[in-house]
Amino acid sequence: MWIKSIKVKNFKSLVDFQLDLAKFTCLIGLNGSGKSTVLQFLDFLAQLMRGKLERWLYEERHWKADDLLSKLGTGEFIEFKVYLRSETEERDEWYWHAVFDPSKLRTVSESIKTPTMKFDLKNGALTFEGLAPDWLLNHGGDLPYNVLFTYQGSILAQLDESLLLGGREKGSPGSLLEFRRFISEIRSLDLLSPELLRQKARKADGSLGLGGQQLPAFLYEIGHERRLDLLRKLQTLYPRLVDLNPKILPSGEKQLEIQEAFEGRGFTTEARHINDGMLRLIAILAELQTGGGVAVFDEIENGINPELVEFVIDALTSAEKQAIVTTHSPMILNYLTDDDAKAGVMYLYKTDAGATQAVPFFEIPSLAEKLTVMGPGEAFVDTNLTQLADEIVRMPKPETRDDVLPAQRRRGH
Repeated sequence: MWIKSIKVKNFKSLVDFQLDLAKFTCLIGLNGSGKSTVLQFLDFLAQLMRGKLERWLYEERHWKADDLLSKLGTGEFIEFKVYLRSETEERDEWYWHAVFDPSKLRTVSESIKTPTMKFDLKNGALTFEGLAPDWLLNHGGDLPYNVLFTYQGSILAQLDESLLLGGREKGSPGSLLEFRRFISEIRSLDLLSPELLRQKARKADGSLGLGGQQLPAFLYEIGHERRLDLLRKLQTLYPRLVDLNPKILPSGEKQLEIQEAFEGRGFTTEARHINDGMLRLIAILAELQTGGGVAVFDEIENGINPELVEFVIDALTSAEKQAIVTTHSPMILNYLTDDDAKAGVMYLYKTDAGATQAVPFFEIPSLAEKLTVMGPGEAFVDTNLTQLADEIVRMPKPETRDDVLPAQRRRGH
């Protein structure tokens, strides 16, 4: 399963924004066009499902709640739709529509549909479809449920697993629990930094952290077999690499060390002395090791030697995870097939009013023509991005989905 499309109103520069996503999506555009904002929105979705908005805002992002809301309009709420695609089902059977109130740090209206279940939050009451009759009988069968407790993020983050399963087994496909897990496991590394990757960490809880600061604990927690698989991949680039060791310190913290062999002699290097590019590669490949889900990376080419770019792109495009990245480098596009480039390279730009918009890069007529005689990266290099706006305005308007949930116009409703 992966995210098929998003539509957003009033999140930072995403005022009336729609973006279709492929299994591998590469966002390009000028500085300040909104690429990083899209990645932040995806992280925002995950945080809604984890239900700990204050920690994310104030401790991890160092933002205020008002920073989430667009300054370009007058709306008081953030509205969005998210459509998911199943590996086996082409139709839009998974979706999430919501209205989020930044002043309360919670959703005030939600609708989530899976292939087997559906729930709605409206006017402080929850209704469900697809609950098994025996579950309803055992729980009194009273619908709707009135929400009498406070919460942050999505109401789904606070509900008991038994309700989200609705009488089904835990492994049953299509449950609301499966949906919650998928969204909450979107992993953003948009602040990935060698300085943070060198830090010691006590625990990771399945996440590298926004900047990779939990890397040593993450490597420890994934276990020996996954670390060995990661090591083998790295050895294709660094043949002298012998081992990755998340060493446990007396304090209980983990510290990353690597072992290398030169002329039969072994050398141990602590993370503080490992080069930036290797640290970034370890983090990227480690995240891709953890099965399905969504992984988000900003400026994927940073710190990566040009001769290693092809390896990175192969890892991203062949991963089980959906990968969403930004780049300024034509080399990234050079290693994409024409089909992957057409499906996944999205050009972001800002309107005269300052709102971010997106268009498939190789659907722009001049770029589509160049792609017939050039590679994707060559076409990118041969294009003056500052002159694309006029051509995009003349393009036919893409089909849009129906509007997101109507914003509630008065606080408290």
